Amino acid sequence: QVQLVESGGGLVQAGGSLRLSCAVSGRIFSINVMGWYRQAPGKQRELVASITTGGSTNYADSVKGRFTISRDNTQNAVYLQMTSLKPEDTAVYYCSANIRRLYSASDYWGQGTQVTVSS
Repeated sequence: QVQLVESGGGLVQAGGSLRLSCAVSGRIFSINVMGWYRQAPGKQRELVASITTGGSTNYADSVKGRFTISRDNTQNAVYLQMTSLKPEDTAVYYCSANIRRLYSASDYWGQGTQVTVSS
């Protein structure tokens, strides 16, 4: 069974920083693209950042220059360094990974971690 476990969320003041981590466990063959999404109350889930196996990254315009996504392929982990946080960054952040098992690839999600930015 594949599991994605996030950590690192919490409460921070505007202008502060947080680092989210996500570890993948279980029987897998390989991990393709990994990413972070977020969902604020009353809003749809949106892509924050993604990273390919080779390290190519993609960011939402709202976080460019403030957030950095990275991954450790040896540890099956992905990270999101968040700086200059704003109240509008408040949301539940979800880790996602496209994981190849023996015969197919599917998208898997973590349980989410709350990030709250106070003004």
